[in-house]
Amino acid sequence: MVRPMTTHSDTGGALPYRPCVGVALIAPSGGVFVGRRTKDAGPEHVAGPHMWQMPQGGVDPGEDPEAAARRELYEETNVPPEALRKLAEIPDWLPYDLPPEIIKQAWKGRYRGQTQKWFAFGFMGSEDLIDVLRPGGGAHKAEFDAWRWARFSELPDLIVPFKRPVYERVVAAFSSLEHWADAP
Repeated sequence: MVRPMTTHSDTGGALPYRPCVGVALIAPSGGVFVGRRTKDAGPEHVAGPHMWQMPQGGVDPGEDPEAAARRELYEETNVPPEALRKLAEIPDWLPYDLPPEIIKQAWKGRYRGQTQKWFAFGFMGSEDLIDVLRPGGGAHKAEFDAWRWARFSELPDLIVPFKRPVYERVVAAFSSLEHWADAP
């Protein structure tokens, strides 16, 4: 049996990572925001229980990562920066690779995956600020069709399997912040 040859570029090894930010938005009651990706979210998302994720998105050239996190959160959830209290950030960038069968479809085949800078923000507003169907006051396309508060312990099981190691690191770094509003 002849097997097709796999080259370094077939698996994305020669491609760069896309710079990205991720946000753990934590309610005063302790839940973490997760949104259910829309059905047309792209090839890097799968159906079923793995359609849920925390907000995340690309960093524009020259953009400060924390500013990108606040912008992306607004563009995906409608939560304005003034409704946020920065609680923490993970100092390292956390990379993940896309599965080889997805690399050529996602981001026009330009990236092997993403390297993410994660921030934890306390949510200081009322839930009526959150509008995933008309994010950014309706100026941005909806990436989520539903949302809910989840426990930190649930997060790794909600995300697509290839992003799970990143979510496990985020949970380890931020789970102690779950009750940030109770702290003196």
